[in-house]
Amino acid sequence: MDESCCEPVDFPGQAKFIAAVDAAVTSGDKHAVTAALRNALCALIRDNEVQLPCCVQDAIVDHYARRELYRSPQHGYSVVAMTWGPGQGTPLHDHSGLWCVEGVWHGELEITQYELLETNGDRFRFRAAGGMIAGPGSAGSLIPPHEYHTIRNISADKIAVSLHIYQAEMACCAKFQPLVPDQTGEWFVREAATLATDKAA
Repeated sequence: MDESCCEPVDFPGQAKFIAAVDAAVTSGDKHAVTAALRNALCALIRDNEVQLPCCVQDAIVDHYARRELYRSPQHGYSVVAMTWGPGQGTPLHDHSGLWCVEGVWHGELEITQYELLETNGDRFRFRAAGGMIAGPGSAGSLIPPHEYHTIRNISADKIAVSLHIYQAEMACCAKFQPLVPDQTGEWFVREAATLATDKAA
């Protein structure tokens, strides 16, 4: 990863954005923090004074883009903008034990949450626990151990942009690939994954 990716990226309303997130992350325990962040992020998405940098409108052909916009030197949280090209999405994955609040800035994303039912070595049994189509201005949170989900841009011709606020830098996670053969569709194999960060301009 290019170290320049970790430098703060200037964007209109950045100071206002950081002040709102700082206030939320100091509001109490993880449940209070994520609730405050959801409210703050919904308001910031609708705030015309806050505009993400132009680079987040640029999709990358072979993968969804992850661009770190800010990492708090005081509180340790990380702000990552993700750009989803048409049809791009994630496999089932976790968040390495970190809480996260995610908001849709532009477009629509299909988000499916999963519950972990049992484990057997590197094999994990999951069941989909609900899905939704999230549009601009909506925000949700993941709090371990309920941290398993998939995200996908279901549009055939439009990009989507989401903003993710992580408890700390999320440089790795576990991805879960479907076990073949598996007639139930519920068994997956765990794979460790390093998360790359794309350059933000």
